Amino acid sequence: MTNPAPPEALEAPQFQALLDAAVDGVIVIDHLGRIQAFNRAAQGLFGYSLQEVLGTNVSVLMPEPQRTAHDQYLARYVTQRVPHIIGRGREVEARRKDGSVFPVFLSVGELAGTESQFVGFVQDLSHRQLAEQNTHRLQERLAHASRLATVGEMSAGIAHELNQPLTAVANYAQACDRLLALPDPDLDEIRGALRQITAQAVRAGDIIRRLRALARNDLARGEPTDINLLVMELGELIRRDAAAREVRYELQPATALPPVDVDSAQLQQVILNLVRNALDALEQTTGAARHVTIRTRLLPEDEVEITVCDNGPGVAAEIAPRLFEPFCTTKRQATGLGLAISRTIVRAHKGALEYHPNIGGGACFTVRLPVLRQD
Repeated sequence: MTNPAPPEALEAPQFQALLDAAVDGVIVIDHLGRIQAFNRAAQGLFGYSLQEVLGTNVSVLMPEPQRTAHDQYLARYVTQRVPHIIGRGREVEARRKDGSVFPVFLSVGELAGTESQFVGFVQDLSHRQLAEQNTHRLQERLAHASRLATVGEMSAGIAHELNQPLTAVANYAQACDRLLALPDPDLDEIRGALRQITAQAVRAGDIIRRLRALARNDLARGEPTDINLLVMELGELIRRDAAAREVRYELQPATALPPVDVDSAQLQQVILNLVRNALDALEQTTGAARHVTIRTRLLPEDEVEITVCDNGPGVAAEIAPRLFEPFCTTKRQATGLGLAISRTIVRAHKGALEYHPNIGGGACFTVRLPVLRQD
């Protein structure tokens, strides 16, 4: 049995055939950056034929600023042996013949036994980028669906909250009608009733505005936000929902919290989801007074913390490790996506969402968000 010829003994057609068998793009250049070999996979990636690129500087396959800087990097390595990416791989951007730029993973090595020749292996990462974009879009759709579901579940409390100002408007309008029917109407009293109508109409408008903000499906938009005000905006919605279940709701805000950079609607969705979970858990508790508490505070690590705690049954030990996994739920007719979506939202804001048992019984969920740096 004869041994195969060593690589250096391969003739040009054999060498090209070997390169063409590779799945990834393979490019060989000399010490001046001129392309010496360009396999079939590379031709498919970049849109150039072999004849178009042979002898051409490899920088034609790069976008700026790498295109301009490449020859300097190569010269420094050849003359001074100062490595740039030789011997290690990394993600970079590449440029096709049509000018489009796409992500690749590039590994570069020096060919042994040659006078400064280099080989590059190019793996297209466009499919991964597309998959990440599709995953992000799916997460946004799931988050929007979860927001709508949360608003729907709170519909009874929302209807009651809207009913109050609308009833007040109707009562004050009837009072104005009666006062105007008097022989000598009290104009100051009528003006007072009209001011009350205006105030109650504004209150109803604020409720609708908050609901629209929660239900909207806009692109995520971070802005400097006061966490205390953000939680307070949810106060009436939470209080009505809690009262309907005979649960006491309490907010314990810290003073002088620095702002955080968040999308308010998304973060309010997280808080509402945690509160709804607490209220659902408390339905399994009888006897002792039931309560849900939201606290805010500033941590030494320059983070703002929001905790949602209850005195319910807590989370079972066998469920706790899987709590944030999709489809993990103990509730009937629940998707098990609420906590998974909430953690995704918090992580997108460079924060963390965690669970720990409440001291004295129950559950505590903690959201930590980095303080907005004032550069």
